[in-house]
Amino acid sequence: MASLVRHMTIDCADAYRLAQFWAEVLDAKVSDDDNPGDPEALVQTAGAGLLFIQVPEGKAVKNRAHLDLQPQDRTRDEEVERLLALGATLQGDHRTPDGKGWVTLLDIEGNEFCVERSEAERAATA
Repeated sequence: MASLVRHMTIDCADAYRLAQFWAEVLDAKVSDDDNPGDPEALVQTAGAGLLFIQVPEGKAVKNRAHLDLQPQDRTRDEEVERLLALGATLQGDHRTPDGKGWVTLLDIEGNEFCVERSEAERAATA
């Protein structure tokens, strides 16, 4: 059997705070074992978990890897608005006039992630 991805690990300045942000983004929860001030915090999702590890150095350059989100029960544009309200920042808008494309956002510590079209939006333009 091949290996499975258990966690995506993200270095950060405040593990618990960033885990709380991502738990809201993903409608998930921070592990009951994690508390404010802990050097690591886990967000458990239906797939691989997100493990946030506190490190002393700050983010300096563009991420080499990032998450691409696909909304399940809202449109891409509705999801972007929801995430901006949670504290994300718009980094790049790659939406096209035909409804395709994506939006690149930054989380509360400046990590890039993208929001793509929902499955319903993809089906409508197929």
